[in-house]
Amino acid sequence: MAHSSPGEQVHPAAPAAVCLALAEALATRICHDLAGGLGTLIGALEMAGEDAGFAGEATSVAQDAATTLGNRLRFMRVAWGGGGEPIDAAAISELAAGLPCGRRVRVQLDALAPDRMFAADAARLLVNLLLVGVEGLAGEGSVEVAEAGGGDVMIVIQGPRAAWPAGFAAQFTDANLALHAASGGGPRLLQAPLTALIAHASGRRLSMLLGARTEGAAPLIADLG
Repeated sequence: MAHSSPGEQVHPAAPAAVCLALAEALATRICHDLAGGLGTLIGALEMAGEDAGFAGEATSVAQDAATTLGNRLRFMRVAWGGGGEPIDAAAISELAAGLPCGRRVRVQLDALAPDRMFAADAARLLVNLLLVGVEGLAGEGSVEVAEAGGGDVMIVIQGPRAAWPAGFAAQFTDANLALHAASGGGPRLLQAPLTALIAHASGRRLSMLLGARTEGAAPLIADLG
């Protein structure tokens, strides 16, 4: 079973270039994630202004795009922003609306009691794990979250191509490995090592149940109590 060591920190002497590369990758990722929705919103508003015959349809498209952007921004604020407050499972379910899910991807948190409270750092780790799970489905399948006892939760990804990112389990145990993976892989490969870094920084354990596979992906246990 691979796991992170509670309290393990990124080496304080991490080169400035590595930290800068991580910041650049995250900034690029945010711009990329918002660009599509913003482009749709701008295009719809321009169409509404140029052709009155399409104003109603364009306004509807603009409203949908604005809702998507709002959901995505709320998700990003919890996932990648600092601070925060304790929130319950019902609020995390609402935040899941900001995940980049297609029609063939489902995120299920029904097994958690709606009033189950998560500390701010635990909620931040959980929403990042949801994003890693969604990315690991390659466009089809489900991310399911359930209680695992003692405050832990289990995250299972299921689908025809479901798989956790390569090296993710190793990053649980080595914060510096996660740091260099996050800063060296570019925006597309950022999410998994960034999530491992969040776990290390908060001193929360992540474990992969390597002997229990579901359609090719081992369940993940997160210490969120």
